[in-house]
Amino acid sequence: MTIRPIAIAATLLAGVSLSATAQARPMTPEDVAKLENVGTIAVSPDGSRIAYTTASLPDITEGEENGGTQQQLKMAYAPMNARDFLPEDMSVSGVSFSPDGRMVSFVWADEDEDRAVWGIPVDGGAQRKLTAVKDSSVRSYAWAPDGSRIWMLASAEKDKAREKESKAGFNAIVYEEEAQLNRLFSASVGTEVDADPQAVSIPGYVSAFKIAPGGRTAVVDSAPTPQIDDAYTSKRAHVIDLASGQVLRVVETPGKLGDIEVSPDGSQLSMIAGVDINDPADTTLHLVDVASGSYRALNAGAPEAAVDAEWLADGRLAAVIHKGAQSALRIYNSDGTVAEEHDGGALILTSVEAGGNTLAVQANSPRHPTELFVWNNGSFSRWTQHNPWLSEIDFGEQRTFRYTARDGQEVEGVLIEPVGGAPRGGAPLILNVHGGPEAHDSNGWQTAYSKPGQVAAGQGYAVFLPNYRGSTGYGTAFSKQHTGNYTDPEFTDLVDAKRALVSEGIADPDRTGITGGSYGGYATGWGATALSDEFAAGVMFVGISNQVSKFGTTDIPYEMYNVHSRKWPWDDWQAMLEVSPIYHVDKANTPLLIMHGAEDTRVAPSQSYELYRSMKVRKPDVPVRLVLYPGEGHGNSKAAARYDYNLRMMRWFDTYLKTGDRDAELPDARPDLPEGTTGAGTSED
Repeated sequence: MTIRPIAIAATLLAGVSLSATAQARPMTPEDVAKLENVGTIAVSPDGSRIAYTTASLPDITEGEENGGTQQQLKMAYAPMNARDFLPEDMSVSGVSFSPDGRMVSFVWADEDEDRAVWGIPVDGGAQRKLTAVKDSSVRSYAWAPDGSRIWMLASAEKDKAREKESKAGFNAIVYEEEAQLNRLFSASVGTEVDADPQAVSIPGYVSAFKIAPGGRTAVVDSAPTPQIDDAYTSKRAHVIDLASGQVLRVVETPGKLGDIEVSPDGSQLSMIAGVDINDPADTTLHLVDVASGSYRALNAGAPEAAVDAEWLADGRLAAVIHKGAQSALRIYNSDGTVAEEHDGGALILTSVEAGGNTLAVQANSPRHPTELFVWNNGSFSRWTQHNPWLSEIDFGEQRTFRYTARDGQEVEGVLIEPVGGAPRGGAPLILNVHGGPEAHDSNGWQTAYSKPGQVAAGQGYAVFLPNYRGSTGYGTAFSKQHTGNYTDPEFTDLVDAKRALVSEGIADPDRTGITGGSYGGYATGWGATALSDEFAAGVMFVGISNQVSKFGTTDIPYEMYNVHSRKWPWDDWQAMLEVSPIYHVDKANTPLLIMHGAEDTRVAPSQSYELYRSMKVRKPDVPVRLVLYPGEGHGNSKAAARYDYNLRMMRWFDTYLKTGDRDAELPDARPDLPEGTTGAGTSED
């Protein structure tokens, strides 16, 4: 493949001028609230332009109305040459190009209408609706190869009788017995919207689909039900005939299933999947023979994780590979042999898209969130810069840090040093523990509403993000060290990280704190109880406190069994209780801030109630606070709830960790909002 020449190359990292350096300032929670990043990208068929969205939240610090993420459509033509392509108030998704490249299509809901497929000419003109499904919202779509039709994955038809009952007060929910299955439709594309799209039979609950070249078959991701547990344990790829809906074959992968792409000639699929039912994550790249459904792994056992793949026009396959905390772009030949590989350098690549001879990637770095880059003659050319004000920020130095755990295992993580470096005796340290644990932190952008990152570095903290046992990015064997081993070695890795950073003079042993969400929240609860002597303050988010009761309240019981516990609670009630933070509250002397989405279905809010109540009753002298976010689930989605979280997290650490005073008075119950902010919408106990 020959990469299209690009005339101008942008530097990987935005440089900071001497004048900006002189005016440098620390990063603040208000800055975090303003961040925007590149959302989805699509490359035109001839490679001449790239459509993408920018994702941002309303800036409630400046009085904007609270809301969720907005995605604005933009078009890039060359490095640092992009323009808005739709009105600012249009938030869209599912960006693509028509096969002839003359139109950009997207999913959008106009006023009170359902989500439909719209398009806008690339050379000018107004947007118009291309196709829709009556009384349903379009989830995703795909063009026919010749551009004559669009296939749509749509929601279940609205149950008007049920809606009428609900309005009358009969709104009871029958748990897990009212599955709403998506439907597949095909509609012609013309000057008018096709009023009668044709339904295509599909198996079970289809969550994604790809149209094969020729337009006669499709590959659908299907699970028995919409339940998230089925998505993790039972989702499979089905090849179907689009005319009849007949399932031609099923790719019988045994575990988790991720990204699937169809080769240009339709003979192969690329598939990122787990290697077995106990594989914690879909991180292994496979090639699938479409004719037989047989598959083979390309990087099984390698200390890495495949995160995205894209077929190139010449039949080769481009893949984004994460190797520990770094990343690379790898090109495979059609037979699965490696053609070439290119290190991401200071960039963390996260996705890849291709069109014509242009290969585009999304990437972030320690100095900027996700931006658009194009691969060009051996380097990545930066095409966008969406947070130019970051040049004002005085960043703490960021790097990977490796240490040896107590049993000899090498463990890696990402270290952000305090701005100006650690003082003699070490800086206050925050361990920021990722969830999963089948995930990993890369040496890229690490500042968000729930991640202290550069905000903490600007206030004199060191931050360490450990890729402890159970993390991805280091191979399946490393991630499986967590399976059946709740808390050890995964959480002893956290203590060993602290000790290694203390020995390097970076961390103060008496001022080390811990935070994280979900499984990272579990780590925080464990650190504040069983390992309380090691941690001076904790901020726990949507975390686990009782492994026995979690089983009965989560939406992923089988996934928990397959890749986490490997035993049911009734196999050993006592053992499951002993790996629960509530069991160790008698040891707790760590001030703990607990925060949770009130509508969380993954980790029920009752998990936070249990730990809060146990600490209030058993350790009444230890500072503890519970904050609930109404309307939020397993993580905050609205702008005000995110900003509120960031303020509370940093204030808690300033009160108990920076000072090293575990007996300090509780900070004010309400966040200190700047003038003009609309409010954070929280309730707390």
